Amino acid sequence: MPESRTVTSQLLREWALPRPGSDKEGRGVVLVVGGSRSTPGAVILASESALRVGSGKLQVATVESVASQVSVALPEALVRGFAETDAGDLGTEIGTGVVEMAEDTTTVLLGPGLLDPGAASALLAEIVPELTGPVVIDALGSAYVTDHPEGLHHLDGRCVLTLNMKELARTLGTETDEVEADQVGATTELARRTGSVVLSGGTGKVVASPGGDAFLVHDGGPGLGVSGSGDVQAGLVAGLLARGAEPDQAAVWGAALHGRAGDRLAGEIGVVGFLARELPLVVPGLLAELDR
Repeated sequence: MPESRTVTSQLLREWALPRPGSDKEGRGVVLVVGGSRSTPGAVILASESALRVGSGKLQVATVESVASQVSVALPEALVRGFAETDAGDLGTEIGTGVVEMAEDTTTVLLGPGLLDPGAASALLAEIVPELTGPVVIDALGSAYVTDHPEGLHHLDGRCVLTLNMKELARTLGTETDEVEADQVGATTELARRTGSVVLSGGTGKVVASPGGDAFLVHDGGPGLGVSGSGDVQAGLVAGLLARGAEPDQAAVWGAALHGRAGDRLAGEIGVVGFLARELPLVVPGLLAELDR
């Protein structure tokens, strides 16, 4: 089993994030691509999280039927609505428009709120080959990696996959209980295969780099097992990449901040019962504490 390091406050302080720029342009632009007619909340959660962790500007590409709702919920963002399928998912023909939006952004987050694995894979197949990174692929966006195991190699390590245990198993072509039995080994193997940083798990997290480094994040608890929690974590990672963090650094910090936000809310509200939408509100304070 690969050697791994436990993420502590000391490790984070020694691996300090790039200092934030003094204006919005200096802190990067995040483009969030995802959502569907029935899941606009996923892109909202991810987008707010990217801003709460310090990114400067925000753009969102989602389905046309909910674009106005997302725009109102995210007054800080430029929101574009794209054509959707009869089922309310993003259509594959929108790829060119999304790639054009990505030309003016620092980091692209793909996947929050996508519901159909086949449609998600086909959509990302139109987008990912045209990107140069940094890129975050979340949740069902990983279906693209399952279908195209070498489809991230052109990014030269400038990609982070944020996956739960089922998604990790599916991408590796194995069973969930097998990756749960050796989460470090499975996460490291996927990082090696894809040439990308992989952040796996829910409350017990592992971050692995293509070079074999592995980090364990023990922050967080059962309260993080709630709808929308993964969207928040993906947004944190994307926002940190936009600020200038390296992919493995963004994944470790994003995982730790996500877990610690859950711990903070567990102490204030209860071990379970807090909402994913409350997690981003805690993040700026956690960043300030680690910066002391």
